[in-house]
Amino acid sequence: MIEKIKSLKEKFDFLAEEIIKPEVISNNKLYTKLIKEYNTLQPISIAFNNYQQTNKNLQDALLLLPLESDNEMKELLSLEIEECKQKIEQLNEQIKIMLLPKDENDEKNVIIEIRAGAGGEEASLFCSVLHRMYSMFAESRRWKMDLLHANQTELGGMKEIAFMIKGKDVFKHLKYESGVHRVQRVPETENSGRIHTSTSTVAVLPEHEEVDVDIQEKDLRIDTYRSSGAGGQHVNTTDSAIRITHIPTGIVVACQDERSQIKNREKAMSVLKSKLYDHYQMQLDTEYAKNRREQVGTGDRSERIRTYNYPQGRLTDHRINYTSYNLDGFLNGDLDDLIEHLAIFYQKKKLEEIN
Repeated sequence: MIEKIKSLKEKFDFLAEEIIKPEVISNNKLYTKLIKEYNTLQPISIAFNNYQQTNKNLQDALLLLPLESDNEMKELLSLEIEECKQKIEQLNEQIKIMLLPKDENDEKNVIIEIRAGAGGEEASLFCSVLHRMYSMFAESRRWKMDLLHANQTELGGMKEIAFMIKGKDVFKHLKYESGVHRVQRVPETENSGRIHTSTSTVAVLPEHEEVDVDIQEKDLRIDTYRSSGAGGQHVNTTDSAIRITHIPTGIVVACQDERSQIKNREKAMSVLKSKLYDHYQMQLDTEYAKNRREQVGTGDRSERIRTYNYPQGRLTDHRINYTSYNLDGFLNGDLDDLIEHLAIFYQKKKLEEIN
């Protein structure tokens, strides 16, 4: 690990010199590329500098301790040694996490779907609360939100709502929100003051970029044949008709409308591109639906990642045993602290899997 971090530190130092060169600054494309790499490596470089300095302080203290005769100074050196050891352990863990493979979706925009689960109208009202919470969080980070679909109830709740959030590292921050969110509160329509439990499901999915239909010539089998038509009037005496088979998918298209083989080929290729786009889009939709099912579960009250308890002003994330009594702050979009705790938890979990 130390060798790897040293290599990254050397690259960071190299980039630090490169990005201040006039020829690099004047080349906008190159400068943007290098500054992105520089910003990615900067936290690793800072952590490694701290590691090296702390390790030096530890070695110095270990050398001085046996030479010191003053008891008070010995005690201070022993304390410093213990603090350095603890800090090195923390930095070691921090650097390991920094070296974990990055999630390829982290930089993507997201599509969020919120659907009312168990609890009737109260679940629909809670669905609106969650939508407002994510809207305010996005606003605090200056992300852009686009509404995709909403099914509103008569009382102002949402049976379901889907929206897109665009910005820097959106998926990285919101990917832990997928699952069943449970609310415990007294509905406005409840006269007896009884607390109701309701749920809404949240799915956070990375935005799929437009399918790029890249047709390789080696994947095509092209056959020519003679056109045939009613009554012989439009029958060609040359092999102008085209049949194209896309071997990987088995999709076949044919065109014999034109008298020219070149024009028939152009038309057939156009149809093939459309069919392939539909084919790949269906695959993405199937994967999208599968991912959503895996993320949100059934929406049953017993399934939950988080509970919002209004009477106690408490928010609890059950995955990491995180509890806060600042429920109002969370509902107003103050999610940063929880997101940081979730990120650390799942990063450590990854480390355990690797080790």
